[in-house]
Amino acid sequence: MDACVQRLYKAGARKFVVAGVGSMGCIPNVLAQSVESRCSPEVDDLVLPFNANVRAMLDGLNGGLAGARFVFLDNYGVFKAILGDPAAYGFSVVDRGCCGIGRNSGQVTCLPFMPPCDDRRRYVFWDAFHPTAAVNVLIARQAFYGGADVVSPINVRRLATL
Repeated sequence: MDACVQRLYKAGARKFVVAGVGSMGCIPNVLAQSVESRCSPEVDDLVLPFNANVRAMLDGLNGGLAGARFVFLDNYGVFKAILGDPAAYGFSVVDRGCCGIGRNSGQVTCLPFMPPCDDRRRYVFWDAFHPTAAVNVLIARQAFYGGADVVSPINVRRLATL
């Protein structure tokens, strides 16, 4: 990724927002693979070091490229907050996709002409792997307005003013 950032910088890019990988241990596809439809901490154990390395790389780039600003969005933290208290965010279905086939609607992702669930606003996941538009709106709001616990070193709103 460092080489890609360098190319973008050479092309004139100066403001970057990089989103970390969200919690993957509780997505419908992972739940569908578990006999008891349980989350997999082992899957999340792969995500955490990756995100830590991305954050460290961005911290290094913030001091290393003149005039460039790099912001890290902690998707993992946002997802864990939503999954930890879904009702607080307006969700009631966290263990299956709105559109999909099989256990937890997570064994085969949504196919063309497949009917989705009746009220997708209640669902955290659209299909076996992806969040719904409602979750993406929450993530975008966190990126724009969030505190340093979610988006650092500054949020996108502040980044836009620099």
